[in-house]
Amino acid sequence: MTLAKHLGAYQQTSARTPSQLVEEQAPLVKKIALHLMARLPASVQLEDLMQAGMIGLLEAAQRYTSGKGATFETYAGIRIRGAMVDEIRKGDWVPRSVHRNARKIAAAIKTVEDRTGREAQDVEVAEELGIDLDEYHASLSDANSGRLFSLDELNESGELPLQEAEASDNPLDGIASNAFRRNLAEAIDGLPEREKLVLSLYYQEELNLKEIGAVLGVSESRVSQIHSQAALRLRGRLSGWQDDENN
Repeated sequence: MTLAKHLGAYQQTSARTPSQLVEEQAPLVKKIALHLMARLPASVQLEDLMQAGMIGLLEAAQRYTSGKGATFETYAGIRIRGAMVDEIRKGDWVPRSVHRNARKIAAAIKTVEDRTGREAQDVEVAEELGIDLDEYHASLSDANSGRLFSLDELNESGELPLQEAEASDNPLDGIASNAFRRNLAEAIDGLPEREKLVLSLYYQEELNLKEIGAVLGVSESRVSQIHSQAALRLRGRLSGWQDDENN
């Protein structure tokens, strides 16, 4: 699009009232909600996401100015998705036992990898946990049915999500976060190729689990297990990152 067309679009947007902007972009709320629903547990309701998204759209319409350097649709999309993700994070649909099992799996993966010096295999992790392979895979599927998260939101303790950095007045916190992100990037690069590919398709390409399964030629449930194992492998590998950083 030429500069003249960009300016024309901005002028047209700025000439419309917030209520007109909301009315025009209302379908975008449902579109984004449906996209997110494909990546969330069945307990999440479409209506709840759309309600949160409409609040995000209203805020976007009130705050938008053409000087933001983006079209209103682009700006609104960011605000809508952010509002939905915030709503998702307010609730945790996973029993505490699932969280406990996830921590146990992460610890088991780390124990096996520390002992063998290589990537832990499914059967080895299951053996370390004292369960059979089917039970291990079921635990991985359960672990993937929780909150929506982004890998760059893993915090220094391996938990999710990371609190906003600006909430702290300690300037050293930023240094710690930067160091952690470097360690996270290295840990992701060291994942098994299939796990790395799943994370890339899920977070960067924004494919849902069914679409990733079609790419890899495996079932959607198997993709869910691979995704969980990758996240828990990262949690295990990063659990002692501060000690490594200080040595």
